[in-house]
Amino acid sequence: MMMRITGTGSALPRETVDNNQIAEWVETSDEWIRERTGIGSRRISTGETVVSLAAQACEKALQQAGKDPLEVDMILLATCSPEYLLPCCACQVQAQIGAANAVAFDINAACAGFLFGLNTAYAYLQTGMYKTILVVGSEVLSKLVDWKDRSSCILFGDGAGAALVEAAGEQEQPCGLIAGVQGCDGVKGMVLKCRERALQNPLFREEFQDGENLYVQMDGREVYRFATRQVADCIQEALEKAKLSVEDIDLFVLHQANVRIIEAVAKRLHADMQRFPMNLEQVGNISSATIPVLLDELNRQGKLHRGDKIVLSGFGAGLTYGACIFVW
Repeated sequence: MMMRITGTGSALPRETVDNNQIAEWVETSDEWIRERTGIGSRRISTGETVVSLAAQACEKALQQAGKDPLEVDMILLATCSPEYLLPCCACQVQAQIGAANAVAFDINAACAGFLFGLNTAYAYLQTGMYKTILVVGSEVLSKLVDWKDRSSCILFGDGAGAALVEAAGEQEQPCGLIAGVQGCDGVKGMVLKCRERALQNPLFREEFQDGENLYVQMDGREVYRFATRQVADCIQEALEKAKLSVEDIDLFVLHQANVRIIEAVAKRLHADMQRFPMNLEQVGNISSATIPVLLDELNRQGKLHRGDKIVLSGFGAGLTYGACIFVW
């Protein structure tokens, strides 16, 4: 059973915050941020939520595919920034878009979440349990960021991207996910972290240390080392599984974390940067939403053609990573 993407959608908050505005909040500059990250601006929530953004992205994907919400069998929503610990975001999206027949649950693999969701959808389709699945990445990271820490607040933005995937019969032209790789390096996972609430009950009371940071904390150097090596390696592994070479790939749609990382991956793969589309200059790092938002942009700009071979790859806290080869 093959899997094809029949619709894509994305949604971003109304407000744009450029580097000059951030320079009013912390000691930095547009030049400093662009040189180190490639980011020029990002969208920041002024009330939009993980659920509201995800619902908009899903509705656009359904509209493009010509599908009714009641035809959706499952919603897989990747996020690491939900408004509620429960109910999960996917169940809230199910209610908001009217997909009453859909099973729904969340996935947290940080920035690799959409890829993990795509692979999960593929597994469900292979079993024949479901035929129509919405895979979503949605984040409001601005609430997890310390806006006094210039090393992290300059990086992240908010937004959501979605893809409607459907089972495709074997008689059709080969399409969809043809090879994938997933993994994590949990030993080094704490180089990118964010604390949850403390354990407090009648038997035990956990006390945070004075001054303990409850916002996103990142060892940027270690994350860079991990990403530049692991992303290239897992792409090569996925290509070998698909019996393809770097030269066979039309586009590399990577997690939009940092232009330096993307350039380093391209160099390790000996691939032309022209095949690595980027939108991080306008939207920054939106964690699990970066890949589906960029995929939707490319799709709506007419840059994806039937039969194109695309690499999707990302990495995130955990340290999670993944790559898949997708035939459009």
